[in-house]
Amino acid sequence: MAKKLISFVIPCYRSENTLEAVVDEIGQVMMGLPAYDHEIILVNDGSPDDTWGTIKAVVAKNSDTVTGINLAKNFGQHAALMAGLGASKGDIVICLDDDGQTPADEADKLIKALDDGADVAYARYSHKQHNIFRNFGTAMNEWMASAMIGKPKELYVSSYFAAKRFVVDEMIKYEGSYPYVIGLVLRTTKNIVNVDVTHRKREVGESGYTLSKLFGLWINGFTAFSIKPLRIATLSGFVFAFVGFLYGIYTVIKKFVYPVAPMGFAALMSAIMFIGGMIMLMLGMIGEYLGRMYISQNKNPQYVIRETTRDEKE
Repeated sequence: MAKKLISFVIPCYRSENTLEAVVDEIGQVMMGLPAYDHEIILVNDGSPDDTWGTIKAVVAKNSDTVTGINLAKNFGQHAALMAGLGASKGDIVICLDDDGQTPADEADKLIKALDDGADVAYARYSHKQHNIFRNFGTAMNEWMASAMIGKPKELYVSSYFAAKRFVVDEMIKYEGSYPYVIGLVLRTTKNIVNVDVTHRKREVGESGYTLSKLFGLWINGFTAFSIKPLRIATLSGFVFAFVGFLYGIYTVIKKFVYPVAPMGFAALMSAIMFIGGMIMLMLGMIGEYLGRMYISQNKNPQYVIRETTRDEKE
């Protein structure tokens, strides 16, 4: 009976000092799973350090199992994941981080969940070892995914997950300029489970996610896979219009009852500023949608591959 192939996809950014240990750990794990073969795909996402040099060194030592992909610039984690998913060949694909915080030695738990019938298995951490800022960003991302794109509230999503081949094949059909991995997973299947694993403390370097990157991720999530913000804007407009209409009636009645009563310049200006701000916010949101549609229509690529180590082998 032919062995199943497991593909490990790892987006890499500033990981020249951690990547080799992650690859070695995957190799050790797979030695304990003789029923599976494996491949590892390392995607250098325009890292400013020598991550690509490290990837080439790792490939030289593990040429049968490891492939390196070098993107032309920094496209972001989700675009790098899409590049890796597109290059993967496995019956099961496991995505994890390059910093060693996602425990590769517990990949067997994710594989078992898929063998037991799940289509996708996400790692769930009882205690995350990120800093307060990163944990806040994760919490906001969880809320956004639940409120905007229909993620079940009880489902915890993370960067460490495993998916069956048919799910990956459906995900990589997406050609939009702004991929959002959990959105692609949720529109493909609802048969998703959580698996409890240990989250490790970062030993080297800092997280590559800044506040601007996290904000961009939230915006990307709901503008690429949800129209709820537009519906909220419509509902808000209706509510404000209705309140304004009632207030107008109140003002007319008040004028007849108390002819000498002041009209309330300060209150009027506050209302104008508030409503004007809401209008600008809604227009900006509509502009965000239109801008993304325009960029996608112009075929802005998700990612551009400069070179791969497979090219050198061929």
